[in-house]
Amino acid sequence: MNAEMIEQPEHGGRNPDLSSVVIALCKGMIDREADPRLWQLLVNLQLAVSDYVGILGLELILDEAEGYAFLQAREGSADEDKSSYALPRLVARRQLSFHVSLLLALLREKMAESDASGGETRVILSRDEVVEMIRVFLPDGTNEVRLFDQVDSYINQIVKMGFARRLKGAEKMIELHRIIKSFIDAQWLAEFDTRLAEYQTLQLSLRK
Repeated sequence: MNAEMIEQPEHGGRNPDLSSVVIALCKGMIDREADPRLWQLLVNLQLAVSDYVGILGLELILDEAEGYAFLQAREGSADEDKSSYALPRLVARRQLSFHVSLLLALLREKMAESDASGGETRVILSRDEVVEMIRVFLPDGTNEVRLFDQVDSYINQIVKMGFARRLKGAEKMIELHRIIKSFIDAQWLAEFDTRLAEYQTLQLSLRK
């Protein structure tokens, strides 16, 4: 492939900025603070991006107030569900372990409490605080060293998924990302409450 062929897409009417934005969204979330330039491109091209990903069966979720955007699978209509051909899922559903789900629910509640108090929009927690939040839901007598190792593992998963980030120079501190409000909605919490009740019933039976 020569240089002339590489330049053809741009001269052929394609928008390289649109391509950059869509590729970034397909890889994960776009964050205003993390990449202001890419965020501004997305805001400027919002309609074009929505149309483009819509062809792929995806929906653009963009929250200008909170400063994040991501793609999710578009819910099909009743007619589409009855069709003989269904689009493959491009955005995979995440299968979360119970304890990671528990931590997400607790962090979502922590953010709601912070919002209700009218304080700082940033929600920052230490690892020790996270441990205390989750400790009450774990079996009595859980080894302390093992508990901290487990919580570190859960935090690592949440950071990897983009729901929190570690603070520079303070690796034991995390800042919750506002995107958690979009993923952890009322329906998600209701479904998790059912799982939590089942888990607590199981723990009680094991203690007898």
